[in-house]
Amino acid sequence: MEIVKAADTYRTTGSKQAAQCAVNQTLTLAQEHALAGKMSSNQAYYVQGWVAGAVAIAYLKVRETGTATPQQSETIAAWLQSIGQQTIAYYGEHKKSGHGDSQNNHLYWAGVELAAIGVAANNPKDFAWAIDAYNTGVDKIQPDGTLPQEMARGSRALHYHLYALAPLVLLAEFGEANHMDLYARANGAIHRLVNTSVAGIQDPAPFATATNVPQEVPKTISGDQIGWAPPYATRFPNPALERLIQAAPSLSVYYLGGLPPRI
Repeated sequence: MEIVKAADTYRTTGSKQAAQCAVNQTLTLAQEHALAGKMSSNQAYYVQGWVAGAVAIAYLKVRETGTATPQQSETIAAWLQSIGQQTIAYYGEHKKSGHGDSQNNHLYWAGVELAAIGVAANNPKDFAWAIDAYNTGVDKIQPDGTLPQEMARGSRALHYHLYALAPLVLLAEFGEANHMDLYARANGAIHRLVNTSVAGIQDPAPFATATNVPQEVPKTISGDQIGWAPPYATRFPNPALERLIQAAPSLSVYYLGGLPPRI
């Protein structure tokens, strides 16, 4: 996504031209009300949230430059909030009906979307919704560090544990930027999830035993599996995790490039 690439370029090089590019593209999306139409399927809502969250985080990476005028910032914030409201309504209805995506990794990724939107638009209610999504996920972590909904994925159980871990770490980082120790939630349950997931990359046998099927294990570790790892390892040194990070150098700009602005 060009917006994300431009924002990362600014974070790594300080290029004001790159920051301006990211703002211009975000403003164009906002003015055209992109992604804000009626979604046709569950998958459409997921993609809407992933893209909106990525754009909101990219915008946060460059907002400090003051490149956007106050009016442009208001336009962007209003657009992002309109998408966020669709996400909140979608998961609210699915929670009432007992749909699985209101309890698994999809909810956590929606939390990242709403956290970024909440900060970008200075909307405490959106941010609070995101924290509730985080709490829902972390409270499900079992004593052995697994997530029941993701363990039910059969041969992709390990994959989905790593996939669910990414938004939970990002949400914990949003918490840190807002003086909230989300890593301590449920007696630090997220650390059990990290340890179990990292151990699963090194030896997937426990996941295979628990699911009764061999696990799909990537031949090469990349940001798809451990994009969450750099900020986590910075706060909580972990030799096994640090070795995985060193084996995946493409992670250098995978994270926000700095803590999210406080809400």
